[in-house]
Amino acid sequence: MKAYGITEAGGPEKLKLLELPIPTPTGRDLLVRVKAVATNPVDCKVRNRSAQGETKILGWDASGIVEATGAEATLFKAGDEVYFAGSVIRQGCDAEFVLVDERITGKKPRV
Repeated sequence: MKAYGITEAGGPEKLKLLELPIPTPTGRDLLVRVKAVATNPVDCKVRNRSAQGETKILGWDASGIVEATGAEATLFKAGDEVYFAGSVIRQGCDAEFVLVDERITGKKPRV
């Protein structure tokens, strides 16, 4: 999958287009195909403080469609439209796919 991330701390010039494997959901994870993301101050703080040599995908506010679920996930199913603010201790959602815990995910409102 394609993702935007960093491998060293710094400003926006450190962002790179990365090619990474699609993650596999386990436990209560949802694999979400990302459709929209937002940028907020947390993204800049993490980008500026990331550990040298660590690949980190930024972005934690997103909306998308559930593609697959971990074995323990019960709140959502494939095809559900969801939105969430993920966890900074996990990879972010500036990517084609992201894993997010179903317990911090909501059904996307219909407009």
